Amino acid sequence: MSGFSFGGTSAGGFGTSTGGFGGGSGFGFGTQPKTTASTGFGFGSTTSSAPSFGFGASTGTSAPAFGFGASTTSAPSFGFGSTATTSAPTFGFGGTSTTSAPSFGFGSTATSAPSFGFGTTAITSAPAFGFGSTATSAPFGFGSTSTGGFGTGFGSTTTASTGTGFGGFGGFGTGATGATTGLLAGQQQQQPAVDAEAQELGQIAQAVSMPQIFGDERDAVIAKWNQLQALWGKGKGYFSRTQCVQFKPDNPFCKFKAVGYNCMPSGKNEDGLVSLIIGKTLSEVKPFQQQALDTLHVILGSKTQHTVCAEALNPLPDNKTELVVYVMERPQMGPAKRILATELFNALSSPALKPQVTTKLNVETMTAKVLTKEQLKQYLDNPPAGINPLIWQQAILDNPDPERLIPVPMIGFKELHRRLKFQEQQTKLHQQRLDLIAEDLTEFQTKQSNMLAKLDEYKRRHLELSHRLLQVIVKQEIYRKHGLSIQVDEEQLRVQLEALQVELNHPTQFKGRLNELMSQIRMQNHLASSRFDVNYQMDSTALQEIKTLLKQQQEGLSHLIDIVKEDTQDMNIIQQGLTDTSSRR
Repeated sequence: MSGFSFGGTSAGGFGTSTGGFGGGSGFGFGTQPKTTASTGFGFGSTTSSAPSFGFGASTGTSAPAFGFGASTTSAPSFGFGSTATTSAPTFGFGGTSTTSAPSFGFGSTATSAPSFGFGTTAITSAPAFGFGSTATSAPFGFGSTSTGGFGTGFGSTTTASTGTGFGGFGGFGTGATGATTGLLAGQQQQQPAVDAEAQELGQIAQAVSMPQIFGDERDAVIAKWNQLQALWGKGKGYFSRTQCVQFKPDNPFCKFKAVGYNCMPSGKNEDGLVSLIIGKTLSEVKPFQQQALDTLHVILGSKTQHTVCAEALNPLPDNKTELVVYVMERPQMGPAKRILATELFNALSSPALKPQVTTKLNVETMTAKVLTKEQLKQYLDNPPAGINPLIWQQAILDNPDPERLIPVPMIGFKELHRRLKFQEQQTKLHQQRLDLIAEDLTEFQTKQSNMLAKLDEYKRRHLELSHRLLQVIVKQEIYRKHGLSIQVDEEQLRVQLEALQVELNHPTQFKGRLNELMSQIRMQNHLASSRFDVNYQMDSTALQEIKTLLKQQQEGLSHLIDIVKEDTQDMNIIQQGLTDTSSRR
């Protein structure tokens, strides 16, 4: 027999026939067991021997141990909204007893309070387990005020010992999502938000398990519809005729959840950076940036040694802007330093300054851009609301870069869409940065071209100046040696220079080769300028015809050459004959 499930088809799931709502097993909601067979937990059953755990169980000879709204002679030991006349249920939710209250009751009113109750009001003795109960001595209570007993739960104020845990709504150890949702017990705190959360969990559990609207089989259909809404985390579930609960994506049954990774804040506390999320666009905030800094300076007390500075101004999705600020302290003695990020954040978040920051600067949220090791450990050790602790621990283990990335929950499509907007915004910023880099590169390339042109110009001018300097030195040397005889070393230098000049001017030496290279270069330049890269393609038949035609032309040229040779020989013979005739005369 399964532990606890909501009408699931498998153990611990939705639609099971074992241990489900409306099923016929040990733990049932709305079951009607036979007279001879008694279930362990009965919901809305009408039996001779009532189940020990019943939701809305009707009258019987012996009440169920756990009953919801049971009306019996002998009340169930665990009942939700049960009405007992002789003996109350041991565990009752909203039960009303006259002689003995249920031991576990939700909202029950009794002279002798149930030992375990939610929202019970006890006069003499408190229920053993109660939500919102007021008692002198309550052994186990959620939101109860007690002076002794066995632990306490959410919102309870105790003076004795605390401490036990209670499996979450949707199952003891196993819920519809297959996760264990534990209520943190043993915390000595008094927070209305925790009481409201516990109440909301109770309402969600009642909406998906046993809504009490029509009192017939239509409630089971509404329960399944509420389960479906709870799975997708959207909608409104009615658990009574006049009361309903709003299903949110962070409820324990929602399926649309995932864990992603964000970059871990790299700032240090000494940097003093605090992020202000302003509910205006960047174009609206940027012209008044200095005015916003002056307003912050006034809010912080207008101290002369303090200066409020802006570190960055970044656009955000949904027409919001992030303004990162820090405060520079310049004491009269000693170097200037920044105020710590935690100190600045605590000052701006104080009850005296936070309303001014919110109203004057339209700031929605403030965050210190620093993450200490203690804060990181606390964040990783406490899974976010609505995230299975096992999934959270697995996400921590699967972190691809624990030094730079941190897991973050993504609950619902709204959060996924918000994350997509941030990614698009970040991609846009990266593209803008790339465009700026491209512009800088283009500018640098232009400057490089100009520098290369100037470098060539400077080289040419340097060569000209070198030649001019050489001419000046030659003339100066001539004037200096004027009237003096030629020295031996000068004569040797003259001979060497004349030999070099003769060798250079020799036609078959360097000058000839240089002229030949120059002519080749000119010819190649001319061919390169007049050549067209044209490719012709011909079939084999046309190519063969061209070859035949060229061959015929070659043969015709050969015949012409032979004819010319014969005619030349004849002309020589004629000329020789004429020469002999003239000599004889």
